[in-house]
Formats: sequence, C-alpha cells, structure tokens
Amino acid sequence: MSRFKRLDVLNTMLSTGIVPLYYNADVEKVKQVVLACYKGGARVFEFTNRGDFAHEVFAEVNKWCATACPEMAMGVGSVVDPATAALYIQLGANFIVSPSLNPDMAKVCNRRKIAWLPGCGTLSEINLAEELGCEIVKIFPGKEVGGPSFVKAVKAPCPWTNIMPSGGVAPERESLEAWFKAGVACVGLGSQLTPKDVIEKGDWAFIESKVRESLAIVKELRK
Repeated sequence: MSRFKRLDVLNTMLSTGIVPLYYNADVEKVKQVVLACYKGGARVFEFTNRGDFAHEVFAEVNKWCATACPEMAMGVGSVVDPATAALYIQLGANFIVSPSLNPDMAKVCNRRKIAWLPGCGTLSEINLAEELGCEIVKIFPGKEVGGPSFVKAVKAPCPWTNIMPSGGVAPERESLEAWFKAGVACVGLGSQLTPKDVIEKGDWAFIESKVRESLAIVKELRK
C-alpha cells in the first residue's frame, strides 16, 4: 500500500517541480542515488522499470526508503500495462509513470487512488489522459515531440493542462528556464542528473548538488 495520498504526491510534484528518475540493478547504488536526491531536497523519485527483476530492486529500496528517507514518495516509471502497474502498486508505489497512453491502466491506478502520469505525444492524447482522470501528463520523449515549443503550443488552448516533460531535460539553468517559461508543471530529470561516470565513481555529492541547484533555479523561475 502506498505511504502517501495521491493528492499529496501530485501536489509535491507541482510544488517542487523536480522528479528525479533512475534505474540500476544494484540495490545499493539505487539507495545512494535516492539518498543523494533526498539530501538535495527532492521529495518524489521515479524508479525506472527496466531490467529483469526490477520489481525486486524496487521492493527493497522502497522498504528502506520509508525509514532512511521518510518524506520521499517513491514511484515507478516505464510501466506500460495494467498488470505491471498492479504489481508495483502492491509493492507500495506511490505513483505510476508510463511512456505511452494505455487507457486500461487508468482503471487499475484509479481503483487504488494512485497517481498515474501517462506519456503523451499529441494534444489528442493529452485530452484523453485528462478525461481518464490524469492531473499531470507526461510528454515523452520530451525533446523529440517538440520540446518547450510543443508545451507552449498546448498550453495556449489548454491552460489548465499540467505537463511533465521527460527526455531532453538537463539540470542546468538554460534547459530548466526554457521548459518552465514554456509552462511545464514539473520536469523529469534522468541520465543527465546521474551520468554513468558519476555513478561509477560513487560521486553522490554531485547528484545532491545538482538536485539542490535545480530546485533553487525552479523556485527562482516561478517568482
């Protein structure tokens, strides 16, 4: 069962503006990344469902997180079907993120009052996601579907739409400024927040610093 209410998770995404995302088969490395993000100020984290037995990694990290990072809402991304969503919900996922829009997933997530952020690439998909009850929609891959200009174009006729781009967002002022000025509600930060060399060196301070800097930039941009 999730530790956080759906509305609290969504409001945290909207208030902080940053959702780090990461996957590794090594449980200890995932813990270190989560902890670094937590120390940096992040309060939502998307574990990416990628490798074999990824759910086992998530289960262990999520249990650990309840004590080590008590205010961190752990969710799962790259979920493409209802069965996988149900599996992660049973393991305590606080939100589910998809790379695509599968309407069948809405019923599973809504039944358990779990936030679902489906991946959309057109305004029609975004409108359908909102009809299914989504408060925040993901655009993926963010850069390839049109980048900040796509967000700006969508927000013109649909100013109520909350968009989270993932893919093509960097933890740097120039990138964050472009996205937030276009009107995004929050952003997903992936590989550019956790470069391979940083993980290999165990430079967790780099990740912590980048998260802290990104949160400060977002706060400044929203003034």
